[in-house]
Amino acid sequence: MARELDIKKAQKGDKKAFVVIVKDVEDTLYKVAKSILHNDDDCADALQEAILKAYSSIHNVRDVRIFKTWMVRIVMNCCYDILRKNKKVVPMQEWMEQGTPDDRSDFELTEALKSLEEDLRVPVTLYYLKDWSVREIAQALDIPDGTVKSRLSRARTKLSEYLNPKTERSVSNGRN
Repeated sequence: MARELDIKKAQKGDKKAFVVIVKDVEDTLYKVAKSILHNDDDCADALQEAILKAYSSIHNVRDVRIFKTWMVRIVMNCCYDILRKNKKVVPMQEWMEQGTPDDRSDFELTEALKSLEEDLRVPVTLYYLKDWSVREIAQALDIPDGTVKSRLSRARTKLSEYLNPKTERSVSNGRN
């Protein structure tokens, strides 16, 4: 987590302090961008734009404890701008750890996450992969806590169905 003293220094124009606080959250920012964009080049563009925006408006952060949430929100908005500009429709997905066997391949888990709609994928990524609380996610996404909980629940159900399809399917013999 970004250090409060460095955030205060950055707000006073200290460039080195700004670099330190961005490095503290860079992994989270990248994962959020990747979960929305799926393309490394687009992610790099979004992160670069977000860092520039954050640098120019760091003085607007009133509560230094929410710096990370503030940065995530900027990254998300930059990602959505790129999606609009590219006119891409990208299914958003995230994998939840709950109920998944340890022997699942990274590819299978990534594909499961990609199968989720964006409104489910982002909360799953933040909650399960970045260990954010429901409250932090709600603040970052500007939605109620209950909405976060319901999206996590729906995502768990969808991921479970995706990762554990029924092995036996009824086969129609052509008669009704």
